[in-house]
Amino acid sequence: MVETKRILFVEDNLNDIELTLAALAEHALANEVVVVHDGAEALDYLYRRNKYAERPPGLPVVVLLDVKLPKVDGLEVLRQMRSDEHLRMIPVVMLSSSREEQDLLSSYALGTSAYVVKPVDFFEFVAIIKQLGLFWGIINEPPPGIPRIPIKASILKTVAEFQKGLEKGRNLAEEGHTKP
Repeated sequence: MVETKRILFVEDNLNDIELTLAALAEHALANEVVVVHDGAEALDYLYRRNKYAERPPGLPVVVLLDVKLPKVDGLEVLRQMRSDEHLRMIPVVMLSSSREEQDLLSSYALGTSAYVVKPVDFFEFVAIIKQLGLFWGIINEPPPGIPRIPIKASILKTVAEFQKGLEKGRNLAEEGHTKP
């Protein structure tokens, strides 16, 4: 049986969820993106408990984790993941609007793989998400036991198109456009 490659996306902002899913889907960068809305739900998913007790086995290839979350914040989710021998090797990208120095320091002290501040500009936001998907899904070599997101035949063309789109988005942003 082939295991589905998943991205776990932990975010409580519905607009950010919609934009992120659209950006990832546009370039077929994941077979499945599981969206949870708070830190407690993220831990339930990772530990296969409560409503996720019957979810298919397997770990996500990467976790995109907001810092400021209801119930259990992103730093606590990261702390628990890094203290668990089965979860500690999963790459975690803190994807947050917070530029607070303490959030950055705490995230790296707890072992985040990367910390990305969400841009306010629409085009920049979409470009950042596409870059994250390309890096974590294609370029990065995942730890043993965490399978890579499969590369589809069209992905090489997608990478070239992405680079052109990124340049176009930068040009539009420089011209003062903030919406598509």
